[in-house]
Amino acid sequence: MAKGKINKVVLAYSGGLDTSVILRWLQEHYGCEVVTFTADIGQGEELEPARAKATAAGVREIHIDDLREEFVGDFVFPMLRANALYEGEYKLGTSIARPLIAKRLVEIAIATGADAISHGATGKGNDQVRFELTAYALKPDIQIIAPWREWDLLSREKLLAYAEEHQIPVEMKRDGTKSPYSMDANLLHISYEGYDLEDPWVEPGKPMWRWTLAPEDAPNRPREITLTFAGGDCVAVDGQAMSPATLLAELNRIGGENGVGRDDIVENRFVGMKSRGCYETPGGTILLKAHRAMESLTLDREAAHLKDELMPRYASLVYNGFWFSPERLMMQAAIDQTQRVVNGEVRLKLYKGNVMVVGRRSATDSLFDASIATFEEDAGAYDQSDATGFIRLNALRLRVAGRKRGGP
Repeated sequence: MAKGKINKVVLAYSGGLDTSVILRWLQEHYGCEVVTFTADIGQGEELEPARAKATAAGVREIHIDDLREEFVGDFVFPMLRANALYEGEYKLGTSIARPLIAKRLVEIAIATGADAISHGATGKGNDQVRFELTAYALKPDIQIIAPWREWDLLSREKLLAYAEEHQIPVEMKRDGTKSPYSMDANLLHISYEGYDLEDPWVEPGKPMWRWTLAPEDAPNRPREITLTFAGGDCVAVDGQAMSPATLLAELNRIGGENGVGRDDIVENRFVGMKSRGCYETPGGTILLKAHRAMESLTLDREAAHLKDELMPRYASLVYNGFWFSPERLMMQAAIDQTQRVVNGEVRLKLYKGNVMVVGRRSATDSLFDASIATFEEDAGAYDQSDATGFIRLNALRLRVAGRKRGGP
């Protein structure tokens, strides 16, 4: 796109080094007005400094939006209904936040009459794809500026030099140090990449972890909690009803205190490379375990098995940025249909990094029939002789093939 064709751009802005440089770079290279948007999705940081930095940079329109309830209620909870895990391990904490941020970017662009949106995702990562697929799905004619794919500031040293040249303030921590890791945090998780994690053999040091105690340092007595589910979503902890964001924050606190939710993963990025990341997802780990336990009691067998077959595809769609795709929406509708009966309570024990289900019940939707499942006399509820014909029918094709092959 030729420079000078854009009059106003909405920038996803954190106030950190990258986006502070991008803000000035957009002003300089495109000669355009920049509108900043900062999302509060529970990253646990004070966001008002971002307003002050944007004001100091000459920004006239500044948006700082509290999206915590929307994030958990409309994005995290639907994903948890699917029991989504990417490549069997990753709980998709960064992936699920990007479509919400991009959605709000587009909304602000429309409201302010902006010509384009911009983000700070690099050309090597998944986030560029997630932001832009969402934006194009919601506003097909949107213009997108991705500075990391245009400029030559491709290292932290070059960014710092640019910041110094243009007198862009770069804040360090109070002790004068900065975490060496690339981190992303929201209400669902905090992630760590880069630095010594780029060697998959290196174990991360204890100081890296911020939300969870090391399992060996967690309390020596288990913590028991009861989660209440309604329509597939957790609505209460130990009988206390909570909003989605409040509930997830509370489970993060409880799980973190008991060493729950650490993951060390090598994953396959959508752009083609392998990447090693470490994650803390205490509340999400608890909710996934409890949700599956609730479904085990209330879902029909074939519905549950079909859900499990859909899950890897669903998880890949979320990971790759296709949250607003027709196929994800179609699968979500099917998944949500199954969740009408996922109602009841699950009792868990948390102990030194472990989440153990110790009880589940549903007064209205349990399919567990003790009179049939019992190992004791069942008073005719189940005729065991029926199993003979069932087995013989299922064995028919195996017997035919065995005869043809002249079995042992």
